[in-house]
Amino acid sequence: MSILFFLVQQTMFFSIPLLIVALGGMFSERSGIINIALEGIMIIGAFSGILFINMIQKFIPGQPVLLIAVLISAFSGTAVSLLHAYASINLNADQIISGTAINMLAPATAIYIARTIRTVQQIPFVNQFRIDKVPLLGDIPFFGGLLFKSTYITTYLGFLILAVSAFVLYKTRFGLRLRSCGEHPQASDSAGINVYAMRYAGVMISGALAGIGGLVFVIPTSIEFNPEVSGYGFLAIAVLIFGQWKPGRILAAAFFFGLMKAISSSYSGISFMSAIPIPAYIYKMIPYIATLVVLAFSSKTSQAPKAEGIPYDKGRR
Repeated sequence: MSILFFLVQQTMFFSIPLLIVALGGMFSERSGIINIALEGIMIIGAFSGILFINMIQKFIPGQPVLLIAVLISAFSGTAVSLLHAYASINLNADQIISGTAINMLAPATAIYIARTIRTVQQIPFVNQFRIDKVPLLGDIPFFGGLLFKSTYITTYLGFLILAVSAFVLYKTRFGLRLRSCGEHPQASDSAGINVYAMRYAGVMISGALAGIGGLVFVIPTSIEFNPEVSGYGFLAIAVLIFGQWKPGRILAAAFFFGLMKAISSSYSGISFMSAIPIPAYIYKMIPYIATLVVLAFSSKTSQAPKAEGIPYDKGRR
């Protein structure tokens, strides 16, 4: 039973950031803008949040500093995403090239600022955010130990973002307009919808969520930030595609890839796995092999938004 609890907790640590970032990518691509800059935005979000924690947590202990850091990461992620939005929407730049440029710029910027402030690029922090047991809920038989012990508040934040995202996308006028701009922007424009504004909104939401996802990835898995997020931005894109741009399916895909990542990172803590004479690098390859296999089988049935990646020309009908 203890192995099950350990594996579920580790899966949560890896799945929740994937879920948050993939939901961010969903908003951008549902509006019609491909956002492969998620990796770079995650780095900037994590960097700004961890830097804030490093500088402030001696004055504001506990969970409040983490919640403020989440807001800072969201703001910084939004700011970076505006670069991608401007290039893609106003300049009609190639969206892949724009995203790639941000992915290259982000780690270099984080390293430069970190070395300017601290002379080294690593930013340490004290992990005082682990919740040993959620009051009352942690006492529930089985599920208490599974979901409400040795956890982080960011786990529940991820599920909250999922619920809000599903509601906004399917139950609000904003969500309907966003989806229409990703499917038939000319028709949306004819109906009086500002396609440019909706696409800006989609990209900005994706930036905010990717920034939060970067911080959520670092907090449970490390005690310092070295400007990189282990390719999680690209893995989130795989989760988005496998999840067919739908919140419920994205949740399932995030947990699948999170489980693969948990196995590759924590196999030494699972007795029956560590006893198998398999080289460590084989376990490290598991998430990426799973990504290739899943995408190979799901790409043929992929139903991406029809206008995704196509610059919108207001004068064209």
